[in-house]
Amino acid sequence: MRGAEKGKSFLWFLIILGAICGSLVGDAIGNNFSFLNFFKNSYSVGMTEPVVLNLKVLVLTLGVKFSINIMTIIGIIVAIILYRRY
Repeated sequence: MRGAEKGKSFLWFLIILGAICGSLVGDAIGNNFSFLNFFKNSYSVGMTEPVVLNLKVLVLTLGVKFSINIMTIIGIIVAIILYRRY
């Protein structure tokens, strides 16, 4: 199946899976090899404090934070390539 025949939800699944796997690989490489510790340096994107909406009956707490490192980006790129190729 080519990329156009598959659903967009499968693409998003692969992107999230690639990001998770890339982050895990980056942390493992950074922890085990001291000269490659820049792989575990991550940059946070998102809200530092969650937004709290108190409705007296219901309290909603909303927050999103992404931690991205070099291997996360590489994992996402590999996932997109795999999606387009297979």
